[in-house]
Amino acid sequence: MLATTQGIGDAHPATAGSDRPLLSLRGISKSFPGVKALSDVALDLYPGQVTALVGENGAGKSTIVKVLTGIYQPEEGEIVIDGEPVRFATAQDAGQAGVTAIHQETVLFDDLSVAENIFIGHAPRTRFGLIDRAAVIREAENLLERIGARIDPNVTLKELGIASKHLVAIARALSIDARIVIMDEPTASLSHKEIEETYELVEQLKAEGRAILFISHKFDEIFRIADRYTVFRDGQKVGDGKIDDISEQDLVTMMVGRSVDQVFPQRTSNPGNEVLKVVGYSHPTEFEDIGFSLREGEILGFYGLVGAGRSEFMQALFGVTKPSKGAVRIDDRIAVIRTPNEAIGHGIVYVPEDRGKQGAIKGLPIFQNVSLPSLGTTSKNGFLRLAEEFKLARDYTRRLDLRAAALDQDIGELSGGNQQKVVIAKWLATQPRVIILDEPTKGIDIGSKAAVHEFMAELAAQGLAVIMVSSEIPEILGMSDRVIVMREGRIAGEFEGDALTPEHLVRTAAGIEETKP
Repeated sequence: MLATTQGIGDAHPATAGSDRPLLSLRGISKSFPGVKALSDVALDLYPGQVTALVGENGAGKSTIVKVLTGIYQPEEGEIVIDGEPVRFATAQDAGQAGVTAIHQETVLFDDLSVAENIFIGHAPRTRFGLIDRAAVIREAENLLERIGARIDPNVTLKELGIASKHLVAIARALSIDARIVIMDEPTASLSHKEIEETYELVEQLKAEGRAILFISHKFDEIFRIADRYTVFRDGQKVGDGKIDDISEQDLVTMMVGRSVDQVFPQRTSNPGNEVLKVVGYSHPTEFEDIGFSLREGEILGFYGLVGAGRSEFMQALFGVTKPSKGAVRIDDRIAVIRTPNEAIGHGIVYVPEDRGKQGAIKGLPIFQNVSLPSLGTTSKNGFLRLAEEFKLARDYTRRLDLRAAALDQDIGELSGGNQQKVVIAKWLATQPRVIILDEPTKGIDIGSKAAVHEFMAELAAQGLAVIMVSSEIPEILGMSDRVIVMREGRIAGEFEGDALTPEHLVRTAAGIEETKP
């Protein structure tokens, strides 16, 4: 079992391979003001099997995870484990029952060490009841090694990148006695190698007899590792079965209630005048000698593996961090960018990859999140005008097909994909010249991806200059006019036209070939 005194290799052989569900949900319903999040939902998880939970953003996936982990309590229905009804009044109750979750957006503490994050709340103790710090380090080191994470358990978490933090979250989730493991977009921030290691971990958990609920928008993942599927739509279960008995297209149709053409919008690229020129941008530790130009109506893609320095460069361009040298020109005039406010003043906005911490302000309603950077246009004589704020939010969220009960709903209550739409709407409302989209469709379902892609094409057609950072090759190829590939903090290649192929991108990102622009 995955307790502090037992290794990840311990199994539950009595339940492995059973045709009887280890966990069942029956008639689960959950409501929030103005919206029925779940309605009479059923779900079965089997020992030694992966069940993929599939659905659009807003379908109820996040809500069911919170029900399973004791964060929400359903108004109707029951949870059954090993044939016995259980009730989770708190997250601690769920953990004690053997339910653990690995979330897409890690909930960790930056100022604590890796080991402290892994064992916070259930650390090994001495016979005097004190935390056994030596045991904490030792157990954390063993657990990280077992999941293939080369991370020093003594390092402070804030020193790690997103991918490494995600691996720490996996280690934390697996440090308890988990018979039921929920994996919510577990590979969203990982490199190809780390994704393969995650697949190996899933296979190991299956062999140990654990029941796994796997939530992913990547169909290649679902069809690779899932044994079963369950589809949610609009808060209801609309289908389930064995993954071998359904095609990808049928699964998509079941998800969205209609046939979705999985192609990118047709667009004719007619770039106008040069809007942005970056020369010799460098940072002491993150990136070096970055230079390129961007024109009106152009979508410039940035591709690279995790750790290539793409997000770090974009944050510097937006004024979050300071470069050591280099210059930025807007319309052939030098632009001094030391803060995000100065970047916005020059018409540059940034939609971050980590929307939970950097993009949205949870606790504020949707309309205030959208209007926050535009208060100068929604206020008069120093007083906010609510009608103007609502109008601004309504205009931009409607264009992105936001799924929400109302614009005064707390943004924290939205699904991840709908939070992303609000963040995009917020920056578009400032009417920028250049918009930087860092992994704009990360964690977004296929229907919402299509809406974001259509909107990107529309913005480019209107003359907005777009920088898109993406780790998804189909998205890079389908949406970009040109692509810059970064590797180890430097530009390793630039491609367009016939040279823009998956092979060139992957080989350049991996360092197998290098074609300097």
